[in-house]
Amino acid sequence: MPGDGKRPVGEPEGTGAPWEMSPAVEVRGLTKRFGDVRAVDGVDFAVAQGECFGLLGPNGAGKSTTIKMLITLLPPDEGEAWVAGYSLRTQARRVREAIGYVPQALSVDGTLTGYENLLLFSRLYGLPRVLRKARVEETLERLGLIEAAHRPVRTYSGGMIRRLEIGQAVLNRPRVLFLDEPTVGLDPLARQGVWDHIRRLQQEHGMTVVLTTHYMEEAESLCYRVAMMSRGRIAALGTPDELRAEIGKPDATLEDVFAHFAGAFEHESGGMRDVLRSRRTARRLG
Repeated sequence: MPGDGKRPVGEPEGTGAPWEMSPAVEVRGLTKRFGDVRAVDGVDFAVAQGECFGLLGPNGAGKSTTIKMLITLLPPDEGEAWVAGYSLRTQARRVREAIGYVPQALSVDGTLTGYENLLLFSRLYGLPRVLRKARVEETLERLGLIEAAHRPVRTYSGGMIRRLEIGQAVLNRPRVLFLDEPTVGLDPLARQGVWDHIRRLQQEHGMTVVLTTHYMEEAESLCYRVAMMSRGRIAALGTPDELRAEIGKPDATLEDVFAHFAGAFEHESGGMRDVLRSRRTARRLG
């Protein structure tokens, strides 16, 4: 924790364990099967109001499937969850009204301008007509896209497109924002720009953010707490410093912490430890 007395971005308000007292997201025994495979296997966690919470792990760990259940795109086979106080099973429509979602796949229309994409989403969200223009222009300003607002999105860079997608997702001022691999495929500069925008959303609106990522530095930068997923289960959960303390290595990277808790990957060909080691080597040589 920083020593200046300020609350770090991503840390929930309050004292004690606020994610236990007033969770924005509460998950109990959530399970999803695809045939004989348990993609998500009895997951439990809670996210405080105003917290930035990360689901970490490699592809196939169950991160995206968990998110898709929480945004009501996939029905759970077992368990229950509440988002913004609403039940996934009995109040799915209310859940959808309370959230924003940025998927991995492209969600903007490249033939439209940035302004037109946002205006279209303002209509889809049912924003009152008198609010739409001001909300779209305010969002473009916050995204740093005013100068590009009337250019076709196909001319945007990858980082600009991702910022626009986040803007679409927050037009309705959601209580909880879900981001699925928000910076995958972006270069380091564009990635930093997306991180900065997520921080501003939290600082200005106190928005709860739940994101999935396999970039450990992204989780370290944005998230107050992380849940490390392995084969559909949560292998470890806590703040990065708590997890380092648990393995007795206060100077360890999150990559090392993950490799410790998800040790099963060590025994697989091309497993997680090998992937993490190769990425560290690539960064040193890059």
